[in-house]
Amino acid sequence: MNRKHTRKKTTGRKSAAALRYKQGEDPAPKLVAKGMGKIAERIIEAAKKAGVPIHEDPDLLALLMTLNINEVIPPEMYIAVAEVLAFIYRMNKKIPTRKLNSN
Repeated sequence: MNRKHTRKKTTGRKSAAALRYKQGEDPAPKLVAKGMGKIAERIIEAAKKAGVPIHEDPDLLALLMTLNINEVIPPEMYIAVAEVLAFIYRMNKKIPTRKLNSN
């Protein structure tokens, strides 16, 4: 499962990061690409061509940009990344969106 994150900085330069998670192969999602400017544009373009959903989360992106390529995300990021994975599953219609009851 691949996931791209994008963020447009106030300087006008885009940033992007890509995560990969293969159940049974990866112990946790890992960072497989990151960059700014032209590199970010290539990451986003590759995601679009591959049909990978793009999710914008500036806070998570800032954290991902501190990791090294091929580094598994640390436990502190599990919840944030799990939310992104849930978004992807919903986008792929693998799980239905839940309705919350206000009781």
